[in-house]
This record gives sequence, structure tokens and C-alpha cells, in this order.
Amino acid sequence: MTRGLGKGLEAFFPDIEASEDDVMKEIPIKECRVNPYQPRKTFHADAIEELKESILEYGIIQPLIVRKSIKGYEIVVGERRFRAAKEAGLETIPVIIKDLSDERMMELALLENLQREDLTPIEEAQAYAKLIQELQITQDELSTRIGKSRSHIANLMRLLSLPEQVVACINNGELSMGHGRALLGLKNKNDLLPLVNKIRKEGLNVRQVEKLITQMNEKKAQQKKKPKKDVFLQEQESVLRERLGTAVKIQRGKRKGKIEIEFYTNDDLNRILEAMNN
Repeated sequence: MTRGLGKGLEAFFPDIEASEDDVMKEIPIKECRVNPYQPRKTFHADAIEELKESILEYGIIQPLIVRKSIKGYEIVVGERRFRAAKEAGLETIPVIIKDLSDERMMELALLENLQREDLTPIEEAQAYAKLIQELQITQDELSTRIGKSRSHIANLMRLLSLPEQVVACINNGELSMGHGRALLGLKNKNDLLPLVNKIRKEGLNVRQVEKLITQMNEKKAQQKKKPKKDVFLQEQESVLRERLGTAVKIQRGKRKGKIEIEFYTNDDLNRILEAMNN
């Protein structure tokens, strides 16, 4: 599945958008260097080949964004076009030169990665988390600026709260995003890894996992409502039942406890009281 931002990089960083004041120029391709802050070091060969064929037929329609450096130019946006142009044997490429800081270069590299690449849900979530951290913005602000709903961003980022083993399973495709979202609803976290192993072993789909988690949560709730009674209290209840000849219930609270003794008639009550006095 192809994932990407709802808006282009220009919507997030207006200062990189080409304007009438910008001058496009042709520069030697050998003077260009890749973005040192690019988080991905590998590019799909098929995609580069396809782009190369397009460049050979139509040329580079959209100029690259670069910044001047000591040894030539660093690519801000357009690394795949740069790689495809090299494959196509071009000697020069069209660029627009921008004055950008190292921090802005890093942010743009991360955003272009989100915009262009086929990401797993975990990779996308990590990119959102990194942007929020680096830019010191909220999920609402990120949502507005990149054109993705806040719920989409929040649901993905919640996956990062799962244990590392579970995150790894989602990232490598063993579990889907739907599986991950369902697992977030499991109340007893001690059951999480055993449940993941069951999903993988039995090939459970998301609907089956959701049903299973509902059953596990209900069982957990029932156990919480009916805590197991203290063994000492159980023994004392038994002693009193035998001595008084009636049902006895002992309860221990946080500050005090109570004893409930059943009787049915006045004669029965007198019998119990006599037994207690003896």
C-alpha cells in the first residue's frame, strides 16, 4: 500500500516553494551531493528505472531544490530525480537554490520520505513522532499542516506504545495495522505476547482477534469483581459455620471487616447467641 502525505512539502515549509523571485538554473550533475540527512539510504531500483525512462523521454519537468555547500550543492528535495538523471546519463540538471539550515534540511528529508516512499504503518508512525518531537508541534498542528486527519496520526502513533516484539511483527508484515489496533485494547498486558504468538501460529484475522480480546477482557473484569477470598478467612468461616450451625460470611475491608451470621427465627437467634456464649 502506498502511503504519503495529503499535501506536498510546500504546504509544510512554504519557504521551499518555487516563486517568481526564484531563478531556475542548470548545474553540473557532478556538483550535486545527496542530502546528508536523508533517513533512507536505499531506493527501489524499479522506481529509479521507470523515472529514468521518463526523463529520457520528457526531461526533468520539476526542478530539484538544492542548497549551496562548500563542495557544490546538496539536494534538499528530489534525490530520486537526481539518481534517475545520473542513470540516464545527464550532465546537467535544473535546480532552484534555497538557503536552508541543517535543521531544516533534516526536517525536509523526513517529510520527503513520508511523501514519496511506501512505508509500513510503523515507519509512518515513527516519522510522525519524529516530526512532532523535532518541530515541537501538537498532533492537531501536524494534522493541519500535512493534510492527514488527527485520528489517523493518533491511531498510528499509538502502535508505538506496543512492546518492541509486537512493533517488529507489524513492521515486518507478520501482523497488520488492524491487529495492532486490536491488541491495544487488551486490558491484561501480561496476555499480550502469548496472544501474539497465537495469532501468528493460527493465522487469526483482525475480526477473530477483536472477538478473542473482548472475551479475555470480560473474563478479566469478572475476576476483578470476584477477588479470591483470603485462605485464613475461609478457614474461620468454616469454623464458625460448624460451631453456630448456620451460614457465616466474613469480609475484610480496607479499614475494617465484618461478620454476617444468618438466622431465620427468634428461637434460631437465641440458639446462635447461646452457642457464641459457650
